[in-house]
Amino acid sequence: MGHIVVVGAGQAGSSLVAKLRKDGFDGDITLIGAETALPYQRPPLSKAYLLGEMEKERLYLRPESFYADNNVTLKLGSRVQAIDPVAKTVSLEGEVIAYDQLALTTGSHPRRLPAAIGGDLGGVHVVRDLADVDGMSPDVTAGKRALIVGGGYIGLEAAAVCAKRGVSVVLVEMADRILQRVAAPETSDYFRTLHQSHDVEIREATGLVRLLGDNGRVTGAELSDGSTLELDFVIVGVGISAATELADMAGLEIDNGIRTDTYGRTSVPTIWSAGDCASFPYKGQRIRLESVPNAIDQAEVVAQNMMGADKEYVAQPWFWSDQYDVKLQIAGLNTGYDHVVTRKGEGAQASFWYFKGDQLVAVDAMNDPRAYMVGKRLIDNGKTADTSIVSDPSADLKPLLKA
Repeated sequence: MGHIVVVGAGQAGSSLVAKLRKDGFDGDITLIGAETALPYQRPPLSKAYLLGEMEKERLYLRPESFYADNNVTLKLGSRVQAIDPVAKTVSLEGEVIAYDQLALTTGSHPRRLPAAIGGDLGGVHVVRDLADVDGMSPDVTAGKRALIVGGGYIGLEAAAVCAKRGVSVVLVEMADRILQRVAAPETSDYFRTLHQSHDVEIREATGLVRLLGDNGRVTGAELSDGSTLELDFVIVGVGISAATELADMAGLEIDNGIRTDTYGRTSVPTIWSAGDCASFPYKGQRIRLESVPNAIDQAEVVAQNMMGADKEYVAQPWFWSDQYDVKLQIAGLNTGYDHVVTRKGEGAQASFWYFKGDQLVAVDAMNDPRAYMVGKRLIDNGKTADTSIVSDPSADLKPLLKA
C-alpha cells in the first residue's frame, strides 16, 4: 500500500498514524518530528505540568512501545528542510525520504515580540512546547513579578498559573477588553472578575511600548499608559500562526493555513494536511481551528481518506480552558452572533448562549457541564434553543433536546 510520511509529531500527527494502523493500513509509515520528545499533549504544559502536578511521562500521547509495536518509524529531533511534490520526497539533513502519500501536521508557531522592543531578552517566554515551559519554570516562583502580554486564553491561563504559584501578575491587553477577539463582553467580564479576585492586575486598552533589560535579561517594561513596571520575567500570549513554511516552499496553496478541501487534501493530490496548520471549508466559509479535538478528528478523517474512504470532514468545534477552579467549555463558533442570552447558576456557574438571529451558534459554559452538553448537542444537530428556558436558571435544559 506504499509509504505514508507524516511531517509533524504532535496531536494530529500521532492521531493520524494511529488511525492508519487501526484501520488496517499495512504499508510503511514514517512520523517525523522536530522535537526530541515523544508526541505529547500540549494543554497540560502550561497548567498541570508547569504547576508540578503532572510528570513529563504522563504528557506522552502514547508510549514509545506503541510506535515500535505498530511498525511506525519515528524520526524525532529531525527537521524537514524541503518537500519535492514532483519527485515525492522530503529532505532532512543528510537524508532524503521518498513517499507515496504525505501528510503535513506541522501545527503552529507562537507569535513573539520583536527584538526591537526587547523580545529577545532573557526571561521573555512564550507558551507552546515542552522546551518553552521547561525554560520558564524556574521563573514561575513565589515572590517574582511577571508581565503577561495578551489577554486571550493563552495569556489568561498563564496568569492563573502564575498567580497560583505566588507570582505578582500584571496582564496587559491592547484591545478594549480581554478576550475581545474570541468571546462576548459577558465572558470577558466573567474572567476579568475571576482574575481580579486572585489579585491579578488587568490593564485593558494598554499596550507594551518596550521591555527594559540589563545584561541581556528583562528587568522592566514601559507601557502605553505611561507607566513603567519592574519585572522578573514576561510571558507572551499574543496568539499563534499556522506553520506553513514547508508547504509554501513546496508550492502548495496557502489560505490562512495550508488550504485543504473538505477531505483534507491540499492543492497537490498526494499531500494532505490536518490540525492547527490546515484551513478547510466550513458552512460556506474557510476556517482554521486551533484545538485538540479538531486535531484528532480531522487527522483521523485524513487517515481514512488516505486509504480511499472519500469521507468529508464535518467539524463540530469545541474548546476548553482551565483557570483556577473554573472550567470553561465552549461549543460552536460565535462568528456573526448578534445577541447573547445569560444563564446564571450558583456560585461561579454561568453560561452565555450566542445567537445569530433565532439560531444558536455557540455556548460558553463556566463550571456548567450540563449547559455545555445540551448546547453542543443542539449546535451539532443544527437546532436552536428557546431563550425563555435558557435564561431561567430554574428551568431544566434537557427538554430543549426534544424540541
